[in-house]
Amino acid sequence: MLAVLSVEICKLNRSLALLLAGAAPALIAIFAFAMMMRSQRPSEWSMWIGSGTAIWAYFMMPMCVTALTALVAHMEHAPRSWDHLRALSVPRWTLYASKAVCVIGLVLIMSAAMLAMTIGAVVLGGLIKPETAAAGRLDLAGHAWTLAKVAAAAILMIAIQFWTAIRFASFVPGLVLGIGGAFFAVVATSAKQGVFMPWQMPVNILATEAWRVQTALTLGGGLGLVVLAAAVIHLARREG
Repeated sequence: MLAVLSVEICKLNRSLALLLAGAAPALIAIFAFAMMMRSQRPSEWSMWIGSGTAIWAYFMMPMCVTALTALVAHMEHAPRSWDHLRALSVPRWTLYASKAVCVIGLVLIMSAAMLAMTIGAVVLGGLIKPETAAAGRLDLAGHAWTLAKVAAAAILMIAIQFWTAIRFASFVPGLVLGIGGAFFAVVATSAKQGVFMPWQMPVNILATEAWRVQTALTLGGGLGLVVLAAAVIHLARREG
């Protein structure tokens, strides 16, 4: 498994995945910096980091997961290399499990990068415009823990997107699913039924109602791992 995983990491290093991993968090940081430049008075650290986390969980993460899963799948679909990979003397499930681990790992890296870049943007904004410098204490551990829970709640969404992207040779089904899921998650934000939508579970971690947070962690994280395992087993048993 470790050998297969190292190969997948090398493949990602030669792809556009790292560009995406840097660009998406940077956009949120740029937005925070622009808002500081427009602001006329200081705001709490919790407001700046909370806003960045909300944008990440609400919109940017679902779009990034859609793009990442499509990219990871396309690396094998485009050159038609699945037959070669399945003929290797390694358990088939490791081929798919390693790709899933890479996607989840990149989501975690992007979450950390978003936090670091947003902090950097706020600090830079405060240096350029001291009257808007962030006030209060920066609870770095608390914000990091929140982002970790957001990532955990996203596992079900990642599993569904991953399963679809690998299952179909065309990238269109995965893109349609991701865009459609994000769209309905946005329009159903205030609906109680929306809490059961995989694409809405990450942002539900930020909800004030405890039951929404617990549901997101239980279904997004717990059920997500089950669905991810089912996806790996199903894909490993396929011949075509």
